[in-house]
Amino acid sequence: MKSKKILEVCLSPDLGGLELYMSRCANELSKEFEVSCVVSTTSKLKDYITTLEKFEIKRKSSFSIFSSLKLAKIIDDKNIDIVHLHWTKDIPIVVLAKIFSKKKPKIVQTRHMTMTRFKNDFYHKFLYKNIDTIICVTKALEEQIIKFIPNKIRPKTKTLYLGANEVELLNEKEIEAFKGELKVENSFMVGLVGRINEFKGQYLLIEAMKVLKSKNLDIKAYIVGHAMNEEYLDKLKQMLKDYNLEAFIKFVGFTKEPYKFMQACDVILMTSKNETFGLVTIEAMKNQTAVIAANSGGVLEIIDDRETGLLFESGNANDLALKIEELYFNMQLKQTLAKNAKIKVDECFDNNKQFEKLNKLFEMI
Repeated sequence: MKSKKILEVCLSPDLGGLELYMSRCANELSKEFEVSCVVSTTSKLKDYITTLEKFEIKRKSSFSIFSSLKLAKIIDDKNIDIVHLHWTKDIPIVVLAKIFSKKKPKIVQTRHMTMTRFKNDFYHKFLYKNIDTIICVTKALEEQIIKFIPNKIRPKTKTLYLGANEVELLNEKEIEAFKGELKVENSFMVGLVGRINEFKGQYLLIEAMKVLKSKNLDIKAYIVGHAMNEEYLDKLKQMLKDYNLEAFIKFVGFTKEPYKFMQACDVILMTSKNETFGLVTIEAMKNQTAVIAANSGGVLEIIDDRETGLLFESGNANDLALKIEELYFNMQLKQTLAKNAKIKVDECFDNNKQFEKLNKLFEMI
């Protein structure tokens, strides 16, 4: 008999690593617990939750009393023991729902975003004293939580890395066919996966490709992900025109099969300014593809420079170009990095191992 009832909550309208991690949590935790899910009526995430009970709430703002009351009713109707939230902007709604509910469930937050300022005002004291546990996706993030939330109201903290799923490796013929669809031909293939917004740093790849094109290197780059901001996407496309790179950089859009894309690439980039963790990084490592990443944020807990990947100076397109060029000319290094990365991700960032730890944590709460 499943012992606890867990409500997974994510009212974000977007579809990226955070949202997809919520659906993975729901599916994995349902093996040990009774799990229901709550998503936004406008969410792209709802299509990924197909086998579990799912509720939809219309979310107008982080302070919607209507949303909180509706969530409280779900909590009481389903007799929920733990509400597990992922999007920081959902905290007020979830806390108010706890207060409005008769059940008064414990609140657990998996925090994916950095914390940069003190939370010692009345508003944050009210929120955080109602949260039982914050699961931090990096050690650096847990240190921030301890630094910025006063001890008297600070929830319990625990570092638990995200994990990457085991993947089925494509054979050479399948990879060639996939490359054919993308018209890669024999070019060195660079990939960048993630939602398209300025924080993710797609513009750095374009600037780096401008440098590499000036050296007449046979490189093509592909950007995977949906645009959060059409204005930013238009700006990137204008850069391609201005630099005459339209034949060398393609926008692929969102894909449900990122593993195929990653395996086809010679290298996957992580160009975010200060990524808290970087799920794409460990997924690329799991797919045995070399990674070049910015030397900031959670990446520093994942990549050992020149052993399991290459690090470039964050925000420096010229340095990024140099690292891509290095792997272009040194296939042996590229293969060694990919091999070492797979060993590390299997040891430290394996999906099954991380969810075993998450299950044990929820058993104790």
